Parts: sequence; structure tokens; C-alpha cells
Amino acid sequence: MREQDRIRVLCVDDHPLLREGIAAIVNNQPDMLLVAEAGNGGEAIQQFRKYRPDVTLMDLRLPDISGIDALIAIRAEFDEAKVVMLTTYEGDVEIQRSLEAGARGYLLKSMPPKEMIEAIRQVHQGKKRIPAELAAQLAEHLGDEALTPREIEVLECIAGGNRNRDIAEQLFISEETVKVHIKHLMEKLGAADRTQAVAIGVRRGIIQL
Repeated sequence: MREQDRIRVLCVDDHPLLREGIAAIVNNQPDMLLVAEAGNGGEAIQQFRKYRPDVTLMDLRLPDISGIDALIAIRAEFDEAKVVMLTTYEGDVEIQRSLEAGARGYLLKSMPPKEMIEAIRQVHQGKKRIPAELAAQLAEHLGDEALTPREIEVLECIAGGNRNRDIAEQLFISEETVKVHIKHLMEKLGAADRTQAVAIGVRRGIIQL
């Protein structure tokens, strides 16, 4: 197959070993070519501008900006960009945010290489790719009421080991208000206590530790 007919791929990940593995898998396909790599979000945007790849594999957690922010920046310039998020995290909130930002797929790093190759081909053809188990997780929380930005701040403070009085001081609100926020966020998350609220928040990608 001629080089110009191959699916041109950009790989964005801050782990050189993972990038090398993906490069080997992609370049092993007769219909694909890894045209560029990037180790952070800023590089990803530059490499996209330079190479205009057909499909971009984007790590969700990057050292400078998040993969979602890099995706938003790329799509602001190139709205036809086809980006697949690649992550170890299964949080439904992050999946939702990625799709809302315009990602065409969402893949877990634990998947077999064959699945990644299929996803690249599908996305290149204009289809979307989300594994069944992640789609089920999205559906499970579809009707859930989202946490407000303030409730997320309170949850982050709880995760940092702060008591109500500390949270009130940090956020410049009263202790009573803190209690109200905690009550609401625990109801929304279906958590029995503060520890469980933090665990659910982390698992769903609402907060990061």
C-alpha cells in the first residue's frame, strides 16, 4: 500500500515505553503509519498542526494539560480531527467529558492490541468506538444529577483530609454551608460516609488524588 493511502496516526502519551509499544503495533499494520509522537499536551497540539494525522491516540492524563484540554485545543483549530482517548481510568465522568469535547473513541490501555487497531480503523471511517463495558458504565449514571463546581471543591477538600472547619476556612464559607454541600454531594454519589464519597469520586473521575 502506498504511504499516502495509509491511516496516519499520532500517538500522545507521557510514557516512552508505551509510545514505543503503540508505534510497533501501528507500524506493523499494512494500512497504517505512525507519523508522530508527543509526550505532553503542548507537544500534541504542535505535532497535530505539523502532521495533520488521520487519527490521534491521546492519553487522558498528561503532565502539562489534560488530554481533554489538548483535544479541545486541537478541535478548536481542526474541527474534523479524529481523536481517540486512551486511558487506564474507567470513570464515567471522564468518558462523558471526552465525548462532549468531541472524542471519537475511548479505549482502555488494558485492551488487547487487536482492539486498538480495530478502533483506529473504525474511527478513521467516521464511526465512534466505545467498549461495551464503558458504554454500560456511562448508561448507569446517565440520569444522575451532576455535582456542582462547589460540591467538587468540597469533595477535593475532604479527599485532602480536611475537617469541616478547615474546608470552611479554605473556601471562605460557613461550616453550616459546608455541611449542606457534604449532605448534597453524598446523596448524589450514593455514599454512606466521607471515605466512600471520596472513593466514588475518584473511581468515577470526578476528582483525582
